[in-house]
Amino acid sequence: MKQIDIDGSYSYSNIVEVTCNMQPTTFELYQNYPNPFNPTTTIKYSIPVEGSPLQGGARGGSKVTLKVYDILGNEVATLVNEPKSASGGPGIYEVEFNASQLPSGVYFCRLQNGSGINITRKLLLMK
Repeated sequence: MKQIDIDGSYSYSNIVEVTCNMQPTTFELYQNYPNPFNPTTTIKYSIPVEGSPLQGGARGGSKVTLKVYDILGNEVATLVNEPKSASGGPGIYEVEFNASQLPSGVYFCRLQNGSGINITRKLLLMK
């Protein structure tokens, strides 16, 4: 940073380096982007740090499922069905959903973890 005094003289501050190691603290399903979409969209979700009560307290990860349902509740896609944990990275994951074989309409994306927490978001496919 450059500091300029009233008399016009200036000096630079020492270089400061900051490292942020932010781990998610909540089990979260973010709204897909773009929405409405045609034919692909990105769905992002976060898994809390290991041992968190919201993760079920499981070491080594929690079983996570991410599924897409049509307006009648029929499952149309399983995007994720495996153990996930924050230990292998930032704990934030993204998956692409390709709905090119589906008709236009409203769909629901549901994220569920091993301890029974469910989060649902609405997706709108417009062709």
